[in-house]
Amino acid sequence: MSNDTAAMIVDSAVYKTLLESTLAIPWKIDWETLRFAYIGPQIERLLGWPQGSWLSIDDWVERMHPEDRERVVNFCVAQSKAGIDHEADYRALKADGSYVWIRDVVHVVRDDDGEVESLIGFMFDISERKQTEERLLRLQRELEALSYQDGLTGAANRRRLDAVLETEWASGRRSGRPLSLIMLDIDCFKQYNDRFGHLAGDDCLRRVVEVVGTSALRPRDLLARFGGEEFALVLPETDRDAALRVAQRCRALIAEAAIAHPASEVSPLLTLSMGVATALPSDVVAPTWLLETADRRLYRAKQGGRDRIVAE
Repeated sequence: MSNDTAAMIVDSAVYKTLLESTLAIPWKIDWETLRFAYIGPQIERLLGWPQGSWLSIDDWVERMHPEDRERVVNFCVAQSKAGIDHEADYRALKADGSYVWIRDVVHVVRDDDGEVESLIGFMFDISERKQTEERLLRLQRELEALSYQDGLTGAANRRRLDAVLETEWASGRRSGRPLSLIMLDIDCFKQYNDRFGHLAGDDCLRRVVEVVGTSALRPRDLLARFGGEEFALVLPETDRDAALRVAQRCRALIAEAAIAHPASEVSPLLTLSMGVATALPSDVVAPTWLLETADRRLYRAKQGGRDRIVAE
């Protein structure tokens, strides 16, 4: 045996030892037969399947989560045919029936004629990273939800109101369905605070949100705090008559709640004044028209003696 041959054998053994001592799992697939030419023994420690059970690409496909399979296989085959190195994340089935997240990093090897000869790559266990990403995503969603929520009452805030109004206005343009908005104000709320104190006033606001938000609205409707003791109800696909019924329902529910308000100039119980506006969304006017119109009608309701609804 020549020195060069001996050196090559030693080098090959060294490379094999290095590959099989890493946490990453090396593998090689012959492109013509789509069979595994090699896969590292680490695969058994990670997934539980014997090293010798990885015979062809079919074994790789079958041991992939059904929800990931089509996306990942189509992507990897297309990239490989095009000779493009690529990466893919997916859930791999373990022998015990559970799943772990895998990242496959793939290098496409070409022959002297430029044709795809084989694929070589590494599998990495990224389960911990995925769990961290999911936690961060969940935290991001929670923070986003908080950014759209009024901190005192739990109702949507003005930012959320503006966003939903824009969205529902666009939806109404497409569907040709009306959009309604109710501006709602607690009558004589300053006197309530003066009589009972601001902490009791905060409780009162929360009670109004609870009564109106849980009993008067449909899942798609939105209750938002507009400012102070003023709230807005966005009612998608709702005409004037239906919106008026919602407003009447809100008044009735508050009356049933029988929240004492001895300092009110209107009634010994808490009451509401409301302005109702309805529009057929179009490009001619902006969604702010609803807010402005409902607010003007709310003002008229308060000027007319409070504890009433103005819808035109």
